[in-house]
Amino acid sequence: MFCIGIGVGSQNTAGAWLEVAFPKSLLGPSATLIKEIETLVPLEGESGNVPLDQDLCARLAAQISDIAQKQLLQALAKSQKPCVLTWLKEDTAIASTPAAYLKLHLLSSGQCRPNSLNLDGIFASLPNVAWTSQGAIATEELEEALLQARIQGQHLEVTSIDKFPKLTNYLAPNGARIADSARVRLGAYLGPGTTVMHEGFINFNAGAEGPNMVEGRISQGVFVQKGSDLGGSASTAGTLSGGGNQVISIGEDCLISANAGTGISLGHRCTIEAGLYITPGTLVTLIDVDGAPVKTVKARILNGQDDLLFIRHSQTGEVQCRTNQHAIKLNDLLHAHN
Repeated sequence: MFCIGIGVGSQNTAGAWLEVAFPKSLLGPSATLIKEIETLVPLEGESGNVPLDQDLCARLAAQISDIAQKQLLQALAKSQKPCVLTWLKEDTAIASTPAAYLKLHLLSSGQCRPNSLNLDGIFASLPNVAWTSQGAIATEELEEALLQARIQGQHLEVTSIDKFPKLTNYLAPNGARIADSARVRLGAYLGPGTTVMHEGFINFNAGAEGPNMVEGRISQGVFVQKGSDLGGSASTAGTLSGGGNQVISIGEDCLISANAGTGISLGHRCTIEAGLYITPGTLVTLIDVDGAPVKTVKARILNGQDDLLFIRHSQTGEVQCRTNQHAIKLNDLLHAHN
């Protein structure tokens, strides 16, 4: 069994799933747990979703020996919201809303790192949802909900209409700080010691190993290794739009300075100066230790190499690259006590 989750969520008036929380998602559940579940719920097929009513939750809780899953089922036995048991026997393409949410939870709970899961089908499986102060509401039912709230003298706040919710409405990443919760999507990976400041953003299937300072954008598919710093409004190129298929990674102890960005992977101890965006096709002049130009190459040739310093000549505008003599070091006081 690849993964399994017992969840509680929201449905529209037609009974279609809008979202599901899986507080105790499991990657590679034990054979004992699967055997105990199957005494009451046959897990047929390569994947599936079985609705759980209060009675079935209570009976499963009595049957299961895993303490965390038992306690979750005991709580769900009193739930007034719809519950579900979701499983995938292999890491196959996503075919349902609960399966999509289960995989997003595996990422944000730290059980899986970005780019390690098959996320094919995720956009087709996630409905657009109005995320409100009263929970998830189907977009086609939002105007009626707004009207009813006004009639009853209530205020219904709509924070977004999107496929992906805030991570913090589902999980609390261990040892991470998030200054603005709207800027970290469910499915983001935040390792211990990661700090995401107000201008930082982390998409789903992207993240930081920790400790890291994130004041810029970590796009879908990008993973930043420990000790690296994304300066204010810095950017990393993802693979969702523009036809790009190059997965970007940032090595250890790198600095992408304010308003800078990269469309190539960086190895360890690399720096890009403020305001400079390196794309794969950027012409870069290589400079030797004496400051003399050696040759000009496209930046893709430097993809993933260590100890590089990218700068722009202040008079000619030429993009240059030389050996980085001063790798950055994060302020331990900012990250050790998250």
